Amino acid sequence: MDDLHFMEMCLREAERAFTEEEVPVGAVIVSPQNKVIAKSHNLTIRSNRPTSHAEILAIHMAADMLNNYRLTDCTLYVSMEPCVMCAGAIIEARIRRVVFGCYDEKRGALGSVIDVNALPLNHKLEVQGGVLQEKCQAILQRFFQSRREGEVPKRS
Repeated sequence: MDDLHFMEMCLREAERAFTEEEVPVGAVIVSPQNKVIAKSHNLTIRSNRPTSHAEILAIHMAADMLNNYRLTDCTLYVSMEPCVMCAGAIIEARIRRVVFGCYDEKRGALGSVIDVNALPLNHKLEVQGGVLQEKCQAILQRFFQSRREGEVPKRS
């Protein structure tokens, strides 16, 4: 299995967020053995918690699955570049690699607006952006276009 496979999983999670009227971002965490140990999508509205981003929820699930707050050598796949809150959590979890879909020119913290990875912290990430970028961008554009037009995405 490769980056494209896991990013497609992120897109399926993003679609779930879309149908639940959440900003459509999905995240998947893969173990060093290439097994999916967590997957989630944004739930900030449903949970009424600003920290319920896909990345944070997936980190919590993976930590529970491994019974360890360190996700050493794991890879996080996420459909959109992480924000500063999520980038900080990723670093704290000691995730080795982050692969994201589209860049976030307004809040991206792994290169677009700021690069948390460039700070003099005790952990560095391997980062790859732009994987299935067009597909990841398209679902976000569709979501926000429907919001601007006053439509509410249908729940499944």
